[in-house]
Amino acid sequence: MKNETTVQGWFAGRLPDGWFTAAPEVTVDRDEILVLGPLTEPTIRGWRRSHQASARLAGSSVSVRTRGAADAHRDEAEARTGRKVAWGASCGDERRVFTSLSVPVMTRLRMSERHVLDTLVGAGVARSRSEALAWCVRLVGDHQGDWIQQLRDALVAVEAGPRRRPHPLRVTRIAPPPTF
Repeated sequence: MKNETTVQGWFAGRLPDGWFTAAPEVTVDRDEILVLGPLTEPTIRGWRRSHQASARLAGSSVSVRTRGAADAHRDEAEARTGRKVAWGASCGDERRVFTSLSVPVMTRLRMSERHVLDTLVGAGVARSRSEALAWCVRLVGDHQGDWIQQLRDALVAVEAGPRRRPHPLRVTRIAPPPTF
């Protein structure tokens, strides 16, 4: 199971009916697979819509009743893909990921870039440089989402390129050079 479509199909074929209200959103990167399933929104009088969604996610019947089955699906997917599997749920505008990897990323930063991270730590925005860097990445992702999606689409097109190239030209046999 290499690509996202294959992984989505694999999960769609294995998750029992009733776990989610629709097919889960499956996101794949080279380290992790995130399965995020939608839940029905509860109707509780007197509560704001966001509180209802938060309450539904906090008491998610999916995360409590089906933990053993979810673990079995996770173990099978991890064995087949070599990636960790994370679970999450969405309800209304709320999204909650219950398990997820925190992957270290090696990077080399120049002094001016480290200064930005140290400023964020000093201002209390983050507790460490790594948390400040994660905050910066989220901020760029939130504000440049369309641009990043265009980059992802371009990468998919580049990866598909070799599969669409014309067949190689046929090479005719060349007689070996004469021996003297």
